Amino acid sequence: MGNKKFIFTIFFCSGFLSLFAQNHKIDSIKSLLKNHKEDTDKVKLLNDLCLLYKDIDPSQGLKYAKQSIALGEKWSFKRGVATAYGRVGLIDKQIGNYPEALKSYFEALKIKQEIRDKKGCANTYNNIGLVYDEQGNYPEALKVLFSSLKIKEETGDTEGLVSAYNNIGMIYNHQGNFSDALKNYFTSLKINEKLGDKKGAADVYDNIGGVYKGQGNYPEALKNYFMGLKIYDKDGNQEGIATSYENIGIIYKLQEKYPEALKNYFISIEIFKKIHDKHKIAASYNNIGNVYEAEKDYTEALKNYLLLQKIEKEIGEKYGIAVSYNNIGTIYIDISNYQEALKNEYISLKLFKEIENKDGISASYINIGEIYRKKGMPKEALGFLTKGLDSAQKIKEVEWIKKAYSNLADLYEKMNDTKNALKYFKLFHEIKDSLFTAEKNKKITEMYMQYISDKQQDSLRYVFKKQQDSIKAEQDKVNAVKEKESQTQLVIRNLLIGGISITFLAASIFFFQRRRIKKEKKRSDRLLLNILPAEVAEELKEKDNVEAKDFDEVTVMFTDFKGFTSISDRLAAKELVSELDYCFKGFDNIIGKYEIEKIKTIGDSYMLAGGLPVKNKTHAKDVVNVAIKIVEFMKARNEQNIKEGKPVFEIRIGINTGPVVAGIVGVKKFAYDIWGHTVNLASRMQSNGEVGRINISPSTYELVKNDFTCSYRGRIFVKNIGAVDMYFVG
Repeated sequence: MGNKKFIFTIFFCSGFLSLFAQNHKIDSIKSLLKNHKEDTDKVKLLNDLCLLYKDIDPSQGLKYAKQSIALGEKWSFKRGVATAYGRVGLIDKQIGNYPEALKSYFEALKIKQEIRDKKGCANTYNNIGLVYDEQGNYPEALKVLFSSLKIKEETGDTEGLVSAYNNIGMIYNHQGNFSDALKNYFTSLKINEKLGDKKGAADVYDNIGGVYKGQGNYPEALKNYFMGLKIYDKDGNQEGIATSYENIGIIYKLQEKYPEALKNYFISIEIFKKIHDKHKIAASYNNIGNVYEAEKDYTEALKNYLLLQKIEKEIGEKYGIAVSYNNIGTIYIDISNYQEALKNEYISLKLFKEIENKDGISASYINIGEIYRKKGMPKEALGFLTKGLDSAQKIKEVEWIKKAYSNLADLYEKMNDTKNALKYFKLFHEIKDSLFTAEKNKKITEMYMQYISDKQQDSLRYVFKKQQDSIKAEQDKVNAVKEKESQTQLVIRNLLIGGISITFLAASIFFFQRRRIKKEKKRSDRLLLNILPAEVAEELKEKDNVEAKDFDEVTVMFTDFKGFTSISDRLAAKELVSELDYCFKGFDNIIGKYEIEKIKTIGDSYMLAGGLPVKNKTHAKDVVNVAIKIVEFMKARNEQNIKEGKPVFEIRIGINTGPVVAGIVGVKKFAYDIWGHTVNLASRMQSNGEVGRINISPSTYELVKNDFTCSYRGRIFVKNIGAVDMYFVG
């Protein structure tokens, strides 16, 4: 505890001293300005003041920069005016006002070209490229960044080359062009090592980690992030340390190691708070919110997204505000509150359009399309998803293209447009697979070999040789099969030549066998359909396996008998099994009248789901109707048991709606099953319910509240999940 307090004190003091020093500089410059005559020196002082205000009060910074422009033009001090325009562009970019930032940077570039300031032109091209990157306009970003690189090569600006290659690598990474991204990052790293710039090298390690993250190569990503952290830690670079922890947290989040992710994010945000970096604090709240959203803890996720929004509004950064509305919208999508989701996504879209952020525009269009799809409004959904896909394709934003394809496949499936559903389903899997094509891996490996030791290269070559040997062995097997097929064909030809009588005999045997096989097939099909849904059974017969499938919205129900253990102690085994059999057969008969799938029984628990394997819109209503009929069935059964002096089975029922993964587990005695948080919460709804009552979650309530009378129970703590709103039906 003592060490932690000491570190906190150091951070606090360093941040406080830094702020004190900055305020002292501001006061000094203001004092000089007050008594200074109007000349070129005053232009420089105003520019310095603008830069000092950039982070603490951007509006004041803009005010001083504009004063500098006016005075510089009066004194024909072009260099000072260009600097001021550059400062205005810097602040507008910082607050997310990208169109205005571009205007200012182009004004600065025009002046620097007039006065033939090559270095200044290169830096301005670089700044323009970074704005285009923020807008998601990657082709334009690359165009101006290559212009910057060219000038830096011509002028021999070695330090400038580092940032040029770094930024070009960043754009390629954002486009999903991992090979070219790594090529530029490694070039930047080489130059950094020659210059002995440790901080620069650490920054590049972070960027290389980002590429491996994009590839899904998390071990390599972590390795590079930790290399960067080691350098930052040695140099005492607090911002770098915090950024490394943030990046490490992102990897753990992607690996679904949520406790580890949060642990790193919390370290990161504490450092950012101590160095007063509001932008990074906001980003940390965003990351923390992402983890809670992944954990389905929507309350905590929303809380962090609102904190993100609050800070972004304080600093006036439109991009961050737009992101916050977008994220809040996704939370409401998750909990099926489509009205609030649309409200937030439309605000997000408006803001992204204002700052011309193409990446954000694509995201908002696709999210809005997804909401309309889930609301069962195909015309509106198609319009927004098509716009989003078009926007994402223009900037080659792979993740959004992938999401658009997925939504369009689902939408066309619901519209019974099989042709288009299949088209987008194939496109979705093609783009998913294309991220890891052999060609890209080959290019990355070839380039990577230039930067590793001879010993590492030998090791890799050994691995490649083993792979090639394996491929050759597989090919030999294929050739052997082909040769065997040729021999078989020769035998068949000889048999045909053998005479018609043999052919008739073979035909007789064939038809006899076929009739027998057909009979056995009917029997096996009947048995198969008794344990698997029809669609799943067909897939199993066709492919010998069943692929796991994601379902966006399924309603899951659990039943359980209170005090079953004590009852089982009082009944003979045969009587107990007979009673359970009677009850479960009754449940089977009830669900047979609805589009409901019985999943399994576990002891005295009965589990079912609506909305799979064939998706439908009535799953929640159907499941609640089944629950009501099961309660009535058990009430009648218990009345009969009381008359006969038998024990009664008091039933509890819990229902929840949400996404699940469904598939077959095992190869022997296989069973169709479902997994996910939705299933866990449904089970918890049952265990937190009451005898003879149907306990439903908020997501189910939103879908059935207009069809059934429901009463709010309040927020009830659920083990391993947290507080959950609960409702009784009836």
